[in-house]
Amino acid sequence: MVAMWWDPSRIEATVTRQFVCSHLLPEEINRLDLPLGFGDGLTDGTYWEWIDEKAKRIFLILLDLGVPDQIFGLIDDSWDDDDLPIPLDQIERLALTLTKDDKLERKFYSRQFHYLLRFIEKGDYMVYEDPEVVPLTVDKRPGLSLNNIADRVELANRPGEIFSRRRIPIGTGSGLLSEKEFFYEIDRARNIENGHIMSYYGSYAHQGVVYVLFTLPSDFSLKSLLVTTPSSVKSLAKQDRRCLFMNWIHCLVDALCYLHSSGLSHGRIKPSTILFNNDNHVFYADISRLSAEAMASASDRSAFDKESYDYAAPEQWYRPSTSHGHRRSTLVTSSGSTSSDNSIFSINRGYTESGNTASMIHTPTPSLDPQAVDIFSLGCVILELLSFLMKRQTRSFASHRSAKHKQAGRGGAVLDASFHKNLGQVESWMAGLAKDASKKDDLVFRGVAPMLQVVARMLSIAPHERPTAQEVEQCTYKILTENCQIAEPHCVHQYASWDFGLGNMHISGGGEGFNIASKRHSGPARSSHSRLSSYRPMSSSSVREVDSMPGPSGSQATNSRVNKVRTWQAHVYAGNDDCIPSTNST
Repeated sequence: MVAMWWDPSRIEATVTRQFVCSHLLPEEINRLDLPLGFGDGLTDGTYWEWIDEKAKRIFLILLDLGVPDQIFGLIDDSWDDDDLPIPLDQIERLALTLTKDDKLERKFYSRQFHYLLRFIEKGDYMVYEDPEVVPLTVDKRPGLSLNNIADRVELANRPGEIFSRRRIPIGTGSGLLSEKEFFYEIDRARNIENGHIMSYYGSYAHQGVVYVLFTLPSDFSLKSLLVTTPSSVKSLAKQDRRCLFMNWIHCLVDALCYLHSSGLSHGRIKPSTILFNNDNHVFYADISRLSAEAMASASDRSAFDKESYDYAAPEQWYRPSTSHGHRRSTLVTSSGSTSSDNSIFSINRGYTESGNTASMIHTPTPSLDPQAVDIFSLGCVILELLSFLMKRQTRSFASHRSAKHKQAGRGGAVLDASFHKNLGQVESWMAGLAKDASKKDDLVFRGVAPMLQVVARMLSIAPHERPTAQEVEQCTYKILTENCQIAEPHCVHQYASWDFGLGNMHISGGGEGFNIASKRHSGPARSSHSRLSSYRPMSSSSVREVDSMPGPSGSQATNSRVNKVRTWQAHVYAGNDDCIPSTNST
């Protein structure tokens, strides 16, 4: 049953003279036009005018209680809507019955809050008194996954729009956020709004519990998809399903561009934080400490999160050697003329996997580049999506990654299946995917090998050797449009043919395969804002002009060409054929 919410416009439209008359006896109707019974003739107003101008809410409350005729007595005592809410210990003064009726008075007290609703608007933090009614409906459909942390709700003032509601434990104990931390997190979350990121809408406190509302409630995650294909995906035509996964890759990369261009990072990219709904709309879990995963992690810090470890960047767990920092990440693919040719992948790494890295474990890099970490983790996720596209099971992939760790006599020990510790196995898996894709006729599969080429760069062991999100996005767009022949990929409405100084990016166009290399030389880790000056998030509101753009001094000519950029042109990229960074390495 759909709840009826009494907002001011509904109250105004409902309580008409005809409506009031329909609930009164004939003699009571006649009384509506009589002068008010108080004021000693100093007022010429009528009972109906008082109801119409001052007491529509009170009339509705009395109607709910089954005593609409009592409106005349309340008007004689000068009660009006401005007196609401009336404290419980004062309701006796209304004299609703000849003798005191505690049950009726309590009902009046609770019912009045249904007509005094305070709606949660975007960005609000509302504090409701215990008896107040929070104008939202919790979705309790059978079979819906509900828990004590998060559920799905619909706001009265946003009909048809579903939000994810989370309980946030506030306090000073372990796993709790202090009040100061909570307000810091919601202030930070307010600034993030993207169609492919679960974003903060508002929050409220009621009956001792704090709740936060987020957009884009999920039905599934990539983690669940890799195990069981939901009907929303399974029901798609084969071609549509293939295009969907390639589009997902671009949407995720584009959303990461948005975060990185804002000087932010996600920090928890892995299959369980890649979400989608029944409409197959893909998005990231939110990045704040208010996320369900962050709250769960905070409550049990001693638990080892294997998924986070498996998809983590290497520098999060050990300090890689830089002795081979100049090694390039390359990809050579078969021309497709023979099925016996194999693709060979090489991922940049500064140590040999056969070497002893145990001493480096749990010795994190002193200063991590969180955006470079995101790139590595997203590369792992993209590889999982491409594997799924090629009908490879994630369990088989994990087993393949950990194959070199299998030793006789280890019994049931958990093997290390992480990406960062098994790059050689990852390379051979990628080669197998590329070989399988080369045998497929569908145009979508022509994008698999070049996309794997991009992934190889993303998985570089050295953070500064990884491409930026913007570079990955541009390459992905070119792959979808030129290789996969997807005419209108998702999230490309902001493209234009302007050169923003990305001329150092190159993708081989020959038929003998692709070559990924980087012009970056080994050195300090890249800045979190490297190469991001040409990307700015699209504003959903104004069309603001920007007089200048930040960038290196050598790009003043480029800046002068784009110094009037409107927000709806925010995703403007180079229109040349360059894509993958290439390196003149020594």
